[in-house]
Amino acid sequence: MEKFIPVVVIKELSETDKILTALKNNGINTAEITFRTACAAEAIRYAVKNYPDMEIGAGTVINGEQCKAALEAGATFIVSPGLSPDAAKICAEKNIPYYPGCVTPTEIMAALELGITTVKFFPANVYGGLKALKALSAPFPQIKFIPTGGVDRSNIDEFLAFDKVAAIGGSFFVKESLDKMEEK
Repeated sequence: MEKFIPVVVIKELSETDKILTALKNNGINTAEITFRTACAAEAIRYAVKNYPDMEIGAGTVINGEQCKAALEAGATFIVSPGLSPDAAKICAEKNIPYYPGCVTPTEIMAALELGITTVKFFPANVYGGLKALKALSAPFPQIKFIPTGGVDRSNIDEFLAFDKVAAIGGSFFVKESLDKMEEK
């Protein structure tokens, strides 16, 4: 897993090349294309075909139906804002990484019961940020976190320095990459 997982919202399929090229030019080879738009599955399918050297996943997957659609489109990992037992089961059957959003001890325990040891911590800034991750790591030393939401350049180094952080998620990677591309 790469250390940076950009949260990518593609509103129109035509945006896919510009966004993924900007990410690649910025040294990022992963994209979590969200299921927030009508063209999400199509964008994933396009990205998998045209950017074979990138790891293309699906984000904002909230149920088994979306999970199936994302996997059929070629997603290599699934991310949810919460924990979907259906998505977890589908991913486990297909040996695909599933990163559910978990911010409470109860949610983390539910993830562990499903065999999941890396979870999205979202929204990180609302649920206590790094301080909360450190507190949750005490009773759950086997858990790794992907903090997303409220992580940016002002605090990213603090998060990355914590050994229980597997990666950082965020839409700011897309904005930074596009801004750099515009400067050239």
